[in-house]
Amino acid sequence: MGLFNTLGIGYSGLTASEAATNVTGHNIANANNDYYTRQRVSTSASVPLHSIPGDVGEGVQVTQIVRIHDEFVYARYKDSSNALSHDDYMQQSLEEVAKYFPDLQDLGISQDLKNYFNSWNDLSSNANDGSQKIALVQNASTLSENLSSTRNTLRSFQDSINDQLKINIDEANSIGERIADLNKEISKIESAKPNQANDLRDKRDSLELTLSKILDISTSKSQLTSLNTVDANATDQGMDYHLNIAGNSFVDGSTFHPLVIENRDNESRYYSIYSESQDGTKYEITDKIRGGKVGAMLDIRGRTIDKSTNAGYPSDGIVQGYVDDLDTFANTLIAQTNNIYAKSASTSMKSPTHADLKSDTPLLNSDLNLKTGSFDLVMYDNNGVEVGRKEININQLTTMNDSTTSDSIVAQINSNSDDNGDNNSTNDINDYFLATYGADDGIFSIGPNPANPEKASQNYTISFEDNGTNFPGAIGIKQFFTGSDANNISVNRDLLNDSSLVQGYKAPVDGNNDVANDMVQLQYDNVDFFRKNSIVTEDTLSGFYNSVTTRIATDGESAGRAQETSKALFNTVQAEFQSISGVSTDEELTNLIKFQAAYGANAKVITTVDQMLNTLLGIKQ
Repeated sequence: MGLFNTLGIGYSGLTASEAATNVTGHNIANANNDYYTRQRVSTSASVPLHSIPGDVGEGVQVTQIVRIHDEFVYARYKDSSNALSHDDYMQQSLEEVAKYFPDLQDLGISQDLKNYFNSWNDLSSNANDGSQKIALVQNASTLSENLSSTRNTLRSFQDSINDQLKINIDEANSIGERIADLNKEISKIESAKPNQANDLRDKRDSLELTLSKILDISTSKSQLTSLNTVDANATDQGMDYHLNIAGNSFVDGSTFHPLVIENRDNESRYYSIYSESQDGTKYEITDKIRGGKVGAMLDIRGRTIDKSTNAGYPSDGIVQGYVDDLDTFANTLIAQTNNIYAKSASTSMKSPTHADLKSDTPLLNSDLNLKTGSFDLVMYDNNGVEVGRKEININQLTTMNDSTTSDSIVAQINSNSDDNGDNNSTNDINDYFLATYGADDGIFSIGPNPANPEKASQNYTISFEDNGTNFPGAIGIKQFFTGSDANNISVNRDLLNDSSLVQGYKAPVDGNNDVANDMVQLQYDNVDFFRKNSIVTEDTLSGFYNSVTTRIATDGESAGRAQETSKALFNTVQAEFQSISGVSTDEELTNLIKFQAAYGANAKVITTVDQMLNTLLGIKQ
């Protein structure tokens, strides 16, 4: 005890006030730093001298500089940031997709489809009108080109998301590596108790928050402690740190396990994402990643990729669903149009290549979307008079040309039958025409029977009239449209080069416009749409396409509403987080005045002790 002890007490007060002033200045300097957590100086009375008549104080000591951080509010802040980032990307992306379909303004494919059928309607009034044929081919070409263009635009958009996916996974890996490095620094600093690496913890939190915007993460921070003596809301984590993605370790203390993103051996070059263990074993987590920007990318692009199917493109995903629907629409348009066009009689017909359709493959097991039933082969003489009709049946066992059964298409067509009911076996369809199917090239054709060249010179014609099997259109025995989906749909090149080849008749005689009339009726008929998910939808062509565009518009609106909800929740949680951890300059300035006054008071104590010491020294003199 004594004046020197009092002098030490004053000095401790000066030191504590100085530390508090420094921390306050640090807070004010970072007031506009969104990732900064305000700090406070925690003080306590120094250990007193125990004496009689009682303890004598030794002043004040700074016990710790703590940050005012609530780990529970921060966890909600990360979750809301994750949800908002996901919904922001979904909204922006789906609104962009909706712009590719301007059909609500009487533009785009919907109007092209109307123009196409209007051209058939115009041709039906005069099936031989050259100008109407030119208009039909032009409108059909516009429809097919816009289908292809829209589909390719969607695919390009999907491709760009795939490219962005790698960029974001690379960024996530960079962040994870930096977090692991920070953990190492934090551990080194905080190993000396009671040191707190507050600014480093802020950096780690800011990286966590950024990472949560990229994808969904979960963190485990053991030894959570409450700091109520400093602030009622202060709750911070201890030394242990674990960060997981999709249930797999990403950062474990100072150890980092990067995500692996690969597209090797995948024709589409679309990426899959893997978690890699210490022994190099990889586990695919593409279908497990949720939330954040990457989660939205995968929701839109698609997650499930089998490199052996669909050319390596996803079998799911929002945009992939739009692409699949456009393909379904185009495939149905092609097949139904060609199904009717095959009614128009010709001297010979030939399908495109069906390389995957083997001679002995049951047709109902193929990807041609055929149904059980029958179709008729109709033969006309050179005056356009029907002179023969043969029914061809398709059942579970029917193949193209299996030599072991009489149920094959080729065998039925080439069978000897009385197709005109005149009991004459030399003037039936098989006498005039021969069907073949190439085992190597998969081409189905029918033309004059080379065994009867004298009959070939009579210019008889043949046509296909379907009774619900879809065979003529699906096999493409006579094509107005070529292709199989929205990517490769096109008007038959022969018709593009010479529109006069368009046939609006069924029997090749003047005044017959049956095919053109049936084409007009097609726009009103319900037909089967065979979707990629094996679901069959019945609708009109325009009805199905409108349902696709309606779904696209609805998805965009739903994404917008979800984004608004996420934004409101994020703003609420962010405000709560800032109210706890953010810097209030008014509060800090008030504290600055308080600490300045305390500093001045402690300085006064030292000045007083100095004067007292001088007095004592003066007495001695």
